[in-house]
Amino acid sequence: MITIAVANQKGGVGKTTSAVNLATAMAAMGWRTLLVDLDPQGNASTGLGVNAEDRGNSSYELLVDGISIEECVVATAIPNLDLIPAKVDLSGAEIEMVEMHDRTGLLGAGLAGANYDICFIDCPPSLGLLTLNALTAASRLLVPLQCEFYALEGLSQLLRTVEQVRERFNPEMEIVGIALTMFDRRNRLTDQVSDDVRGVLGKLVFDAVVPRNVRLSEAPSHGLPAIVYDHNCSGSRAYMDLARELIERLPERRKAA
Repeated sequence: MITIAVANQKGGVGKTTSAVNLATAMAAMGWRTLLVDLDPQGNASTGLGVNAEDRGNSSYELLVDGISIEECVVATAIPNLDLIPAKVDLSGAEIEMVEMHDRTGLLGAGLAGANYDICFIDCPPSLGLLTLNALTAASRLLVPLQCEFYALEGLSQLLRTVEQVRERFNPEMEIVGIALTMFDRRNRLTDQVSDDVRGVLGKLVFDAVVPRNVRLSEAPSHGLPAIVYDHNCSGSRAYMDLARELIERLPERRKAA
C-alpha cells in the first residue's frame, strides 16, 4: 500500500479539500483507496458524508486503543473509497500518546497489512504527535500550499520537520510534491508566490494548480467531494489533473484490477 500524508502545519491552505478530492479521484480511477482522517475537527469525515453520530471506532481508537483497522473503517458512498473517521476524542490523543511506547509509530502499526492500493492521511494543522505519526507511517508527503505571502515561511518549517523525521523515524519517506492551492489569476501576488515556490523547489511543484472555486467550498456542506458535487467545475478538473500527475510520480504504480 502506498501511504501519502497530506500535511501543512498552516491552517486554511486547502489540505482537507485536497485529501478528500484526491482520494475520490484515485478511487474513480480504479484504485482501492483509504482516507484516514487524523484531524480532530473531522472535516474530511464530514466532507465524505459521514456524520458524527455514524462514526463508531475512529482514528482515535486505532491509535490509542489499538483497535484493528477492520473495526475502524467506514464505507463511503464513493465506490473504492473507505474512510477511517475522526471524532472530537482525537483532540486529547496527543496527551495520552506521550506516555505510550513507540508513540510516533502508532499509526504505522495500525495501518500495517491494510488491503488497499493507496492511503491518504489528512493531518491536523500542526506539527504535533498526530502529524509525526502520519509522517512516520507515510512513504510519501504531499504538501498543499496556498499562494499567499507567508507560504514559503511555513513551508521551510515543515521541510525542517521532514528532515528530522527522516533522520529519526522514517528514512524512506519522500516528498511526492507541492500542490499550489487557492490560485487566483486576478491577483498578481498569487503569480509572484507561484514563481517563488517554483524557483526554489523546481520540479517538486506539481504542474496542476488548484484555483479558488466556489464549488470546492460548497461541496462539504452537502457531504460530497467537489468531484462528485460538480465534476465539471474548475476545482474538480484541477484535482483530477493533480491525481493523474500524482500517479505519474509514484514509481510503485499499482492500479486496482
